[in-house]
Amino acid sequence: MTMESVPLVLIHGWKSHPDIWRRLREKVPLPTELVWLFDYSNLHTSTISHIAHQLKSFLHEKRKAAGYTGPIDIVCHSMGGYVTRYYLEVLDGKKREEKVRQLIEIGVPNQGSSMAEIFNDPVHGPRVIQVLSGEFVPRRYEPEHDVNVQGLRIRSRETSELRKAGIRPDIRYRNILAANRTGDPAFFPSFEGRTWVLGHDEIWRTTWLGDGVIPHYDSYLPGTEFDIIPSEPGSMLAEPYQYCHIYLPKNPEVIRLIIRYITHPHAPSSDMFPINR
Repeated sequence: MTMESVPLVLIHGWKSHPDIWRRLREKVPLPTELVWLFDYSNLHTSTISHIAHQLKSFLHEKRKAAGYTGPIDIVCHSMGGYVTRYYLEVLDGKKREEKVRQLIEIGVPNQGSSMAEIFNDPVHGPRVIQVLSGEFVPRRYEPEHDVNVQGLRIRSRETSELRKAGIRPDIRYRNILAANRTGDPAFFPSFEGRTWVLGHDEIWRTTWLGDGVIPHYDSYLPGTEFDIIPSEPGSMLAEPYQYCHIYLPKNPEVIRLIIRYITHPHAPSSDMFPINR
């Protein structure tokens, strides 16, 4: 491994799997041995903390096998980013043993997930689950028994721990967010192109500023960088679904951004979240 080589760690989202990264892996300019795939698809009954510990063990084993002690880049989708932050900030925050150059998040609920919260809402939950049944959630889905989802909630202990821990100054954080810039219902047909969000006033709304599952409000991470896609609204005209949450790891614009940042780590993102919201 050369001094310039920085391993790339890919971490999938909730009820997903490593194959979601196939298109990125085909295009990323790195040898296969430098692309590390963390698979937690069999840990759907595990807590966020347990999965984060598994991620720690995985990275330690990969480093040992490669004889590598330098920084890594991590790209993560959805719950994968939440788990990664829990490891880096809550478990490793004070020690900072894990060296990370960049954490590139795709549709990550940094403030907890409105979707996880609405699943448990007595008024809206049953209808939302019914709409998503067989598409985004399993049929006959019971969120109260889903340990992953309970940890992802806005009101969860894990989200409180993340807020208290804060981001690490030794890591460059980037967020890639999608928005329905044309208001096209085909963007995410289940909710007519909109995304559910629980605001600071505890009122449920739907917004165009989200990817159908994760609203920008949930992804807000003070002092970190972000890009909103599509950069050009016209990009959505042919296949708007490519910009919804489930499809984002395969999205060509997302892939171009990731490759740009891992090959030019000093390149700026489009904007930065303000410190005070």
